[in-house]
Amino acid sequence: MANNPNNVDVAVIGAGPAGLTAAYLLSKKGYSVTVIEKDEKYVGGISRTVEFEGYRFDIGGHRFFSKSQEVVDLWNEILPDDFIQRPRMSRIYYEGKFYSYPLRAFEALWNLGIWRSTLCMASYLRWKLFPKKDVKSFEDWVVNQFGYKLYSIFFKTYTEKVWGMPCDEMSADWAAQRIKGLSLWSAVTDGLKRSLGLNKKPNDGMATKTLLETFRYPRLGPGMMWDAARDFVRDKGNTVMMGHALKQLAQDSDGNWRMSTDAQDGGTVITAKHVISSAPMRELSARIHPLPTSSFEAKKLNYRDFLTVALMVKSEDLFPDNWIYIHDDRVQVGRVQNFRSWSPEMVPDADMACVGLEYFCFENDGLWSSSDEELIAQATREMEILGLCDPKDVVGGAVVRQEKAYPVYDDEYEANVEAMRADLEERFPTLHMVGRNGMHRYNNQDHAMMTAMLTVENIDAGSRKFNIWNVNEDAEYHEAGDEGAEKLLENQQAVPATSVEAEGQLTEGQKIALQSERDVPKRVGEKQKINRAA
Repeated sequence: MANNPNNVDVAVIGAGPAGLTAAYLLSKKGYSVTVIEKDEKYVGGISRTVEFEGYRFDIGGHRFFSKSQEVVDLWNEILPDDFIQRPRMSRIYYEGKFYSYPLRAFEALWNLGIWRSTLCMASYLRWKLFPKKDVKSFEDWVVNQFGYKLYSIFFKTYTEKVWGMPCDEMSADWAAQRIKGLSLWSAVTDGLKRSLGLNKKPNDGMATKTLLETFRYPRLGPGMMWDAARDFVRDKGNTVMMGHALKQLAQDSDGNWRMSTDAQDGGTVITAKHVISSAPMRELSARIHPLPTSSFEAKKLNYRDFLTVALMVKSEDLFPDNWIYIHDDRVQVGRVQNFRSWSPEMVPDADMACVGLEYFCFENDGLWSSSDEELIAQATREMEILGLCDPKDVVGGAVVRQEKAYPVYDDEYEANVEAMRADLEERFPTLHMVGRNGMHRYNNQDHAMMTAMLTVENIDAGSRKFNIWNVNEDAEYHEAGDEGAEKLLENQQAVPATSVEAEGQLTEGQKIALQSERDVPKRVGEKQKINRAA
């Protein structure tokens, strides 16, 4: 029996990984739920799979890998029969040459040349011996870690292309979260051992995440996962409203939420006891009535937009990589994906290849505003410049735009996010922010899901016993697996053991996020410092 979609226990904003994970688990527990999603056709957010004439495109590329057993179990539960194991291969394109990633020592030496390689090692040693003490920016962090020479070759051009801002204006946190655990020394020694046949042990996922050799992937793309989650929610009598965007959110005198939506049919109004939001923090703040005191800080949060140009090319396969990072200022493309290497079933014709050229932009800039025809022509030209295909073999194309794909991590974002978080948590205990944009954090799909999983536990318990902001707070937890999780636990304030903990009934993810009631959420100026040392 269907629930009344306009009067529910929980309203969820956004049908991406975080929003649908929350709706799925709440539906399992018997709660009435309504999800609103502004896209008229696709669920999954940036993890959706777009279909065009039988070709399927993954928006951004999503490996299904997690150190969290709870997340892996949930993936298997939602999509039990459709995962395939895929080899991971990616390379860096620099000055007309390809560099394997993970790094192969002899290949890199040959491609860079003896003189440049010597300069790279000298630069690396110089910054290891005399690192910059006051690490503030992405540039500071990476130079300390790899030396200025390697930073200028393999990090600066690509990173500035992705984020649209100078590396010395980006927060060091992004580097600490995304790169930490991968050092030049470990990459070179690993590559050297493999080149000499001395390291034949496969990477089983317990080493640095950026060195994984295989990954799991839904055979028809990640959209399969979120289509299945949506269908489960509906089968439980709950509602997923497509083409509905958040218009306004207000609380009545009894503490219930009144959420209005915009849609082609005029929208609707949903009353709920709790609201879970995966909407961008800036948008959420602007739609709460009356405006929260933190709306001024929220307005300063910025986002990087993204578009994919998919090209259909007459070829069995153009290259074996899942993706190639493009470090070349002759072209605007940042990364090229090969969808057949993600899954052969993404491409319907064995005689055709399908690649996705990824462009990072700001909404309404020159790239974003270009017509689909102009973008397909540009992508075709750039594939020729890179030597990846002959333009005459391109037989078709499609363009997918994704607004607010990546929260921007400038030097002010931490304080702005903390101001909004502190304000909303104090005033609205039944409003929950989850996911990448909902928390303005560079969470991967599995971390976004974990924030939703723990939020559901909080709603079910009637308290904020789990601090979801601890998920992925420590850089080592993000990249280093179980050992990192243990370190994160050590870094938290001592928490008195509850009876549940004493009985060993908490999962690892719950232990990470568990906070005592007297562990007051950190306010501006009291943020836990992350380790930014090289």
